[in-house]
Amino acid sequence: MGSMFKNPPGDFAGRLIEAAGLKGTRIGTAEISTVHGNFFLNTGETRAADIKALIDLAQKTVFEKFAVKLELEVELLGEWE
Repeated sequence: MGSMFKNPPGDFAGRLIEAAGLKGTRIGTAEISTVHGNFFLNTGETRAADIKALIDLAQKTVFEKFAVKLELEVELLGEWE
C-alpha cells in the first residue's frame, strides 16, 4: 500500500515505527513491512478495518514510547468512528 505516515519534524515515521518494535506486525492479512516501517502491506484479502487497526496501533505505540503523534499521509475515505 505504500507510505502511511508523514515524517514528523526532525525524524522519520519509519524509524519511529521500527524503534517501537512494530515492523512485521500483522492484523488479519495487513502487515507493517519488515523492510520499511512506514510501508503497510496487503498480503492477501486485507480488510480496510485491518489497515485502520494497524494505523491506530502504530500511532498509539509511537506516541506512548516517544511522545510523537504520527500524522497520516493517506486520506481515509468513509466513516471510521
